Amino acid sequence: MPGYAHATSVYEVVISGMARSAASTAASLSPHRVRLRNYQEECIQSVLTSLKNGHKRLGISLATGSGKTVIFTQLIDRIAPSLDGASQTLVLAHRRELVEQAARHCTNAYPGKVIEIEMGNMHASGFADVTIASIQSITSGDRISKFDPSRFKLVLVDEAHHIVAPGYLKTLEHFGLHEKRDDSPTLVGVSATFSRFDGLRLGAAIDEIVYHKDYVDMIGEKWLSDVVFTTVQSTADISRVRRNAHGDFQPGELSKAVNTTEVNEITVRSWLAKASGRRSTLVFCVDLAHVAGLTQTFRRYGIDARFITGETPKVERSERLDAFKRFEFPMLVNCGVFTEGTDIPNIDCVVLARPTRSRNLLVQMIGRGMRLHPEKTNCHIIDMVSSLATGIVTTPTLFGLDPSELVKEASMDDMLSLKDRKEAEEERANQVSKESESAQKKVNRNITFVEYDTVFDLIADTSGERHIRRISQNAWVQVGPNKYILSGPDGSHIRLEKEGEGKFVAWEIRALPLRKASKSPFASPRKLLQAAAFDDAVHGSDKYASEKYPHLLISWNQKWRYNPPTDGQLKMLNKFRKKNEELEASDITKGKAADMITKLRHGARSQFATIEAGRRRKEKKILAQEQLKALKLREKVSVGPMSA
Repeated sequence: MPGYAHATSVYEVVISGMARSAASTAASLSPHRVRLRNYQEECIQSVLTSLKNGHKRLGISLATGSGKTVIFTQLIDRIAPSLDGASQTLVLAHRRELVEQAARHCTNAYPGKVIEIEMGNMHASGFADVTIASIQSITSGDRISKFDPSRFKLVLVDEAHHIVAPGYLKTLEHFGLHEKRDDSPTLVGVSATFSRFDGLRLGAAIDEIVYHKDYVDMIGEKWLSDVVFTTVQSTADISRVRRNAHGDFQPGELSKAVNTTEVNEITVRSWLAKASGRRSTLVFCVDLAHVAGLTQTFRRYGIDARFITGETPKVERSERLDAFKRFEFPMLVNCGVFTEGTDIPNIDCVVLARPTRSRNLLVQMIGRGMRLHPEKTNCHIIDMVSSLATGIVTTPTLFGLDPSELVKEASMDDMLSLKDRKEAEEERANQVSKESESAQKKVNRNITFVEYDTVFDLIADTSGERHIRRISQNAWVQVGPNKYILSGPDGSHIRLEKEGEGKFVAWEIRALPLRKASKSPFASPRKLLQAAAFDDAVHGSDKYASEKYPHLLISWNQKWRYNPPTDGQLKMLNKFRKKNEELEASDITKGKAADMITKLRHGARSQFATIEAGRRRKEKKILAQEQLKALKLREKVSVGPMSA
């Protein structure tokens, strides 16, 4: 086979020094049998069942520490060769650590198979039973050309939430997996965070998630370590920190906000007060400067803190990590190194010293401490919470709580219980009244309720925009319950709405050219994305809008929005005002008028009619309850004077 003699096998890389005779002896052995956990076998069976049903591009969603690598390693033998004899497997990963980890697992599981690595200066032959490849290397130059898609039965992708990145899509296209095809290999992607913070649609590469088990389930079933949460209010002001291309905080600006003497002191004192007895603490920082500043602060307090970054030499990094695993020092500080593919089960404390807007990143950081270890009973998560008016996510938000909720050594059950109590309290509050800036309380037969007097009051209410504009820089307008509009040029717009529990969908409705004959001025809605989290849906929609619509038009912070309204805007809005109460140019801004007109164009009048009907039903119901209560009082017999 061409180039085979020059291929880099895993035996050379991972277990260098092993005698070739041992390798040849291993070739006659059957694969090592691994005792799978019950959910791991359930997961594998879900994959096999989906394949029998004709699906080809599958996703597995499992919490960090669940043994994802074990599962996809087992799939190599559990998925049979194709009818035309394709039997090879390709494993794709985006980081060296993940490639090496997969190589070790495959070598241990299949000593009789030829296993090779395609990464950096290590070149595979293209003919091995299993090839583990770095996505950066396999897409470099023409290196991918030696891999004949017709020989491959299976493509496995680790940390598959990256699968719609350009390098992955290029590789999938080479193997015929960029679309649904009967003659392509099977694709299985594995991830603990199957969503994209930038909103890109994973559906471009994955057809269905066949199995899901999150960290709450895993902890409840004792497959992961118990977790204790503490949130600490720091003094960092990140309200002016801008966002990067992916929607998270811009690292340089974020570092300047959090890498201060005061904030670092608070972080260290919080650890001393809450976790000084912990043996293995992992600290997440923003960048190299933050790593240096916080490490120095810990050392000033006499704590043996050491650091690993992407700049740390490989040998030194390996030695330092091994020493940390042997409990030789208590504090390991890092930035961006240990968020994925890290197996350090002795971690019993995680300090989140870097704020984030990404739920995925938050889960990944917390997940580093969730692996089981015989010398720990739980993992303490210390979340340094910064200013909250910026769309930040914190540990309480993972449980559906407000990000400002401060908790002190709360267990997983405590957090869930707190969530239940909050939801019950909110339900009671909702039964009494609804908050609204322009709503007025009225009394009618001793009944208290909230209402909009007119359609104008409804469209003037901006309370619905406050939340979405905390997490977006664009002028989204709420036009109904869980429904938002971002207006583009010439009437084109993006509609974001909630469709069922935990499902947010964004659609683009484009305006048709005036010269085009059509019954409707708009093209059929086109689905842009679907996300489980509202934040992810907003960020994805914003990313699309930034590429398609003028920034000057969609941003809520443009100067034109503070100018006086046009005559046309005033004329339209005054149609809904009473005589002698018409708006004047000094009463409203151009941006506010544009938002109100958007509400009118997208159903405010019908929404008002619905609210009005609901108000009447509610008033009638409450009145009936009051009458029933009065009747019961009259029927009650008690000692004392009788009412007249």
